[in-house]
Amino acid sequence: MLLHLPSFSSATQMARCIPRAALISSSSFPSAPGLISPPKAHLFQASVSTVFVRGLHATRGDKWRCAARPPLIRGRICSSQKGERKVRRQSPKIKEKEVELDVSISIEEALNNPKILRIAELLRLDAPAAVKLAFDGLKDSVYKTRDNAIGGVAGYESVELSVLLCDDKFIRKLNKEWRGEDHATDVISMSQHVPDLKLPMLMLGDIVISVETAARQAEQRGHTLLDEIRILAVHGLLHLLGFDHEVSKDAEVEMEKEEDLLLKSLGWKGKGLIQSAYDAEPHSDGVKLDDRKKEGSPQYYKQKFRYIFCDMDGTLLNSKSQLSSTNVQALKEASSRGVKIVIATGKARPAVIRVFKEVDLTGKDGIVSEFSPGVFLQGLLVYGTQGREIFRMNLDTYVCREACRYSLENEVPLIAFTEDRCLSLYDHPLVDSMHTVYHEQKAEIMPSVEHLVAAAGIQKLVFMDTAEGVTTALRPYWSKATGDSATVVQTVPDMLEIVPPGTSKGRGVNMLLDHLGVTPREIMAIGDGENDIEMLELASLGIALSNGAEKAKAVANVIGLSNDEDGVADAIYRYAL
Repeated sequence: MLLHLPSFSSATQMARCIPRAALISSSSFPSAPGLISPPKAHLFQASVSTVFVRGLHATRGDKWRCAARPPLIRGRICSSQKGERKVRRQSPKIKEKEVELDVSISIEEALNNPKILRIAELLRLDAPAAVKLAFDGLKDSVYKTRDNAIGGVAGYESVELSVLLCDDKFIRKLNKEWRGEDHATDVISMSQHVPDLKLPMLMLGDIVISVETAARQAEQRGHTLLDEIRILAVHGLLHLLGFDHEVSKDAEVEMEKEEDLLLKSLGWKGKGLIQSAYDAEPHSDGVKLDDRKKEGSPQYYKQKFRYIFCDMDGTLLNSKSQLSSTNVQALKEASSRGVKIVIATGKARPAVIRVFKEVDLTGKDGIVSEFSPGVFLQGLLVYGTQGREIFRMNLDTYVCREACRYSLENEVPLIAFTEDRCLSLYDHPLVDSMHTVYHEQKAEIMPSVEHLVAAAGIQKLVFMDTAEGVTTALRPYWSKATGDSATVVQTVPDMLEIVPPGTSKGRGVNMLLDHLGVTPREIMAIGDGENDIEMLELASLGIALSNGAEKAKAVANVIGLSNDEDGVADAIYRYAL
């Protein structure tokens, strides 16, 4: 959806926002059948190449007429919404002072290609017609939620508007600089109108449209790139005129109706941006969750979630504990579109960072870093904004001591996790595999049980054995031995984890959502194990991979492909983008 930025008081400030904008002259446009260019008398020739339309004029009293315009948009433009809007014929007996409408269409330098140039050429005609019709609506309609700082053109000598077509990289930089959100979006609206400043011109502001995002949305919605850019331009224009769908439900309804009315009156294809976004959300349409599982079809979920919470082992990582190139690309694609990826795992944070570093997805602009939020060690360590710790829970020292003694007496390898460190009592190939295979920190060998217990607060313990040993010996014994002092969790067949009572990823995720100010409706979760159940139930859309535990699949909304079939990538492309 559109993001409405603070007002700009001068063209100088706008230049700071779009320093790379390349303004293309009318002579640069290729000739196209059926294209009608405005007369040369209405082109402003600057020292740099510029497309500048000055084709529509308005008389005082908000009565518009076309001045030396091509036949394409001559004549009466009108609409009917409860009979409220009318366009009166200008009386030939009264000649009032004209108000110029200046609309500039600019193209960011990275998009200098014939297809985009043709679209920009069409916008030279489209944008003034949309502005004219929108102002006609303001004088004849009564709105409940619109900011009426702009009431019409009476009292002004000219009206100015600029439209810039750019790529995702450009709009992402703009979005980050002015809103602090590091992702691309489809359209940004920047008002330059200052109500209390008495100027002869009405500076509506700037509409910045990402052609790359518009192209993806056009493909998803089944219409052309030009159709989508027109829809985004209308949405941006209405924001500049005081409509804001984010204020309230009533405001959303009012702006949605205005979008639909403008598009239909102009004869442009497609639904308004608000209606398109609404259509993409999941609704109660009688489709059961079980039916979604059977279909596995993207038609049921097309919502762009704000966050994706994803497990690591058995989910994002394949059976070789590797992050595939397909999953890497999907994560990058989601991130570029503004979807934030949050890892929720039984791993420690250093292990996750190590995995992502191998595929160049760490650091401030990556997916995971020491400054990003995340849920680690089964929810026992939760990090919030800027990577600050917001929750920690340690295991009872008595349980830790007894587990260490059991490890020594029965010769079953044990690893203690304490924040960013791994501790053990002796060397063993299975202990080494925690580092070489599962990417955890290399275990430090402690000289005794007491040294290990006293080293630091321990969040969890992991016994390592064969799958049979875990099932027949370890799990039955420790399920009884821990009592109310701890809980046993099995995430992979050959490991048994002992964690504090009440521990769950779902609890950690819920805590992080509260910290971030995000609702469960805004997230998608992907997992495979029993420890993912609460997280899958919490999310608006919970996806269990086909290789997962039966209990996890039973509570999921959708059953995806396996972790060896890039199930995470498939889920992201189907349901999040």
